[in-house]
Amino acid sequence: MIPRIFFYFSTLIFIFSSCTSNRLEVDVSRSNVNISFVNLDSLLFNTPINYIPQVLGAYATSSGGVLAYQLVHCLGIGGFKDSSSLSRIEIFRNDLYIKRLQYKISILYSSKMDLQLQLIDGFKHLHFHLSEIPLPKQIYYINSLFVSNVYCSNREIGIGLERYLGPKEAVIEELPSQEFFQWMKDAMLKEYIPRDVLSEWISTNVVEEVNGTFAEKMIRWGKIIYMTESAFPAIEKHTLLRYTKHGYAWAEYNESSIWKYIINQNLLFSKNERDHANLLNPGPFTVGLPEKSPDRLGQFLGWKIVHEFMEQNESISINELVKLPYNTILQSYEIEE
Repeated sequence: MIPRIFFYFSTLIFIFSSCTSNRLEVDVSRSNVNISFVNLDSLLFNTPINYIPQVLGAYATSSGGVLAYQLVHCLGIGGFKDSSSLSRIEIFRNDLYIKRLQYKISILYSSKMDLQLQLIDGFKHLHFHLSEIPLPKQIYYINSLFVSNVYCSNREIGIGLERYLGPKEAVIEELPSQEFFQWMKDAMLKEYIPRDVLSEWISTNVVEEVNGTFAEKMIRWGKIIYMTESAFPAIEKHTLLRYTKHGYAWAEYNESSIWKYIINQNLLFSKNERDHANLLNPGPFTVGLPEKSPDRLGQFLGWKIVHEFMEQNESISINELVKLPYNTILQSYEIEE
């Protein structure tokens, strides 16, 4: 009798562990990822003006496009070596709002150690699953003047810290509402930095752009979000999707309705860019669905489809997923009524 009881409980333990296992939870303790971090925003803001060419010149080559991106695309300053550029940098630094903004950044991000450990751990996990992809050499903290959250080249990352100060900060509340809608301000949360960095890196350097149907773009986004999840296997799902808890619960509950809407409106193989934008782009809600819905429900559905596919096909690696045709993934999707 004892052997039978032992076998019974052993079987239960095996079944339970199989049902609760997460294929994305892997041991990366022996992984070695070398990434350096640079406070480019404070260097630009605090370096004596006469030393700017010398100090920034040390990063001009190693930072690749990030330094140029911040100075030219974000701040509109241009270079940093001639007198006119230095004058523009000084005007930028003396602006009262910029001073307050930079002060808030310096207070909220006085220590970035926890953030850096999260990012390194995320890239360790990503490298475990995708050992052949490039990894960033440097991550730069920048002030993009609200141009972008994260910018990636093929070897560097720039994080616009001002876009992660939180909607309750005065410097965020003061942003003009005709340009920065409340839903944009509400999304400026510190907790999104790690997923934004990995997602943007994957989007830029791992999963190629597609210019076809909505279905192709939806599955591409599903791959990106699933790979971001592989970098942070313990991440809260609403954080992964950049949703509130309520928004994520709404999307989960209405998954079948979202799918029916896409099918009934003949959107799956639409090549109309407006259709794509309505379902994939950020906004206050997903256009065409109830206003209480979260935005980017096309991305959410793509992730659900890819996630389900990978759970059903454990023999397929994440490395193989990168190049897997969208229709192979899509045709295995089944939704409960």
